[in-house]
Amino acid sequence: MSGAILGTPSSQRINYAVVPAVSADVQRMPANRQNLNTGALPALYRADALRRIERHYAPDSSPRLMERAGATGAAKVMQILGGRHGRVLVMCGPGNNGGDGFVVARQLKQTGFDVVVAYAGDEHPRATDAVSAWASWRAIGGITLPRLPRDAFSLVVDALYGIGLTRPIEGEHAQWIDTVNDMDCPVLAIDVPSGLNADTGSVLGRAIRATHTATMIALKPGLLTLDGPDCCGELSVHDLGLDCAAVVPPSGWQVGCTLFDHLLRPRARNSHKGSNGNAVLVGGARGMAGAALLAGRAALKVGAGRVYVGMLDHAALPLDPEQPELMIRTPADVLSGDLATCVAIGPGLGQSPAALDLMREAIGVPATLVLDADALNLLSQHGDLERAVVARTAPTLLTPHPMEAARLLGSTIAEVQKDRVASAGAIARRYRASTVLKGCGSVIAVPDGRWFINTTGNPGMASAGMGDVLTGLIAGLLSQGWPADLALIGGVHLHGLAGDRLVALGKGPNGLTAGEVIESARAAFNALIAGTDTQEVSHIQL
Repeated sequence: MSGAILGTPSSQRINYAVVPAVSADVQRMPANRQNLNTGALPALYRADALRRIERHYAPDSSPRLMERAGATGAAKVMQILGGRHGRVLVMCGPGNNGGDGFVVARQLKQTGFDVVVAYAGDEHPRATDAVSAWASWRAIGGITLPRLPRDAFSLVVDALYGIGLTRPIEGEHAQWIDTVNDMDCPVLAIDVPSGLNADTGSVLGRAIRATHTATMIALKPGLLTLDGPDCCGELSVHDLGLDCAAVVPPSGWQVGCTLFDHLLRPRARNSHKGSNGNAVLVGGARGMAGAALLAGRAALKVGAGRVYVGMLDHAALPLDPEQPELMIRTPADVLSGDLATCVAIGPGLGQSPAALDLMREAIGVPATLVLDADALNLLSQHGDLERAVVARTAPTLLTPHPMEAARLLGSTIAEVQKDRVASAGAIARRYRASTVLKGCGSVIAVPDGRWFINTTGNPGMASAGMGDVLTGLIAGLLSQGWPADLALIGGVHLHGLAGDRLVALGKGPNGLTAGEVIESARAAFNALIAGTDTQEVSHIQL
């Protein structure tokens, strides 16, 4: 079943993902890592791997690949314009991306479109295949203008630069990008929006803000993280008939429910609260009790059997009036014995000597451990904590935002954001802990080198308490027996999905609150299990 939901940004496409219910007996699974079944997920390739793939196929098919890419772009133009013929501007650059643009222009002109090509540079393009495409455009009477016309157009095709761009765009092409970004018409980027780093999602000086992007051969990580989603608009993927995995096995994937749908199963009727584990949350220092309560509520609402909150603030209420099911104890009480199925420490923890002692105690608990917020700050400051985390036999999960990630790496926020995939991977390797680097297009890295980008979520989730809710959701999945890496990936995906459902209902993005996301996450999780309307948001067409 598919359809659109009113009230969401026009740049996003909403798909209703149907996840089949699994009618197996519910068995507690050990809270450890397992092999991640990535076979059904869209693979992500960085530029160096894409060049290897292109070189592999180039001897026999390079001109044909440019023709396929151009034909795909032309078909996308016609789809966007709904079958209407209009005036189309195609901006071509000096490389193969420009060659794709010349093919787009030729095919549109032959179909009856009024096409204008703007190309500023040498007499002809630099790339060999692009020269042929340029000559074919000229052969049918196509005109190439050295300046960008200021006329009105039905659509603009951006074919200035592709994955090979490594320096900031300056000069005339920078002016062209500024002009196109001010135009009131659809803009289709071929492969990647010009000026966007395909590996990292960073803008090189300035970048096209496309309404649509038709990316060729495979998905690139920069399209999904940092500034990528703001530059890409609606994203479609076209493999051009190439089998990328046969040449370069992927190490990165876009997160999807197929990764964990075998865990989305209904509970056995013969269940009790002990069947769904004990989530232990530690935090809530003076003035920050709300962070621990949000995490505890999220764990409870996603299905943890029991939730214990170890509250540092001795003056805090002995119960949560809004959620009296939470068992509020002292941190010492909840960390003692074999109470915990999983431990999450950090929401509202602070960095006091008492918090440091609790960190040392929590690291020693033989259960899956989630470190968030001030737990991460303490980890970055104390070498003994780092050594203890690395030595753990039970899994550890880290949930830093960019500033916390910079501290964990002894780096800067700018360096972390410069390459989010590499930064997440560096943290995962250094601490032997699966890591989510939060932000637009959250990056999840596991210590063996594999990585994932999650595309659910929206700007309304950049508000207080959202990270605490994420920690609670992960803890709730862990308590129910989800393997550590899947609980991290699934929790991140569910968290974003819950926020997207609220936006679809008109309850955001402005003013979206963490407490609302908890309720939405419960609804989304149960819908996934039941295989009913999940309202899952995606701006990517495969």
